[in-house]
Amino acid sequence: MSTQEQRTGSHGEVQLENAFFRVTKWTIEPGGAIPMHRHDVEYVVVPMVTGTMHVTNADGSEIVASLVAGESYTRSGGSEHRVENRGSDADIVFVEIERLA
Repeated sequence: MSTQEQRTGSHGEVQLENAFFRVTKWTIEPGGAIPMHRHDVEYVVVPMVTGTMHVTNADGSEIVASLVAGESYTRSGGSEHRVENRGSDADIVFVEIERLA
């Protein structure tokens, strides 16, 4: 278990990284969170499960994101947020694909 996982209930596994893309598989355990972070580049999220994430933006606003397994979505670079798995008894799992170049 990684130090991040012990503290936050989440962990990321980089599956591929080259000059063009970084692909990371993220798992957020029930009650866990990916701490506040910033996306400097455009990215695509591919949910591996159906579930709900709570996203807190840097300005304090919140979004409830409904995930459907296999239904991808994209976000622009510059977003800054914390992602939580609240009130679920199952892991939230998704693959994040960042466009580096």
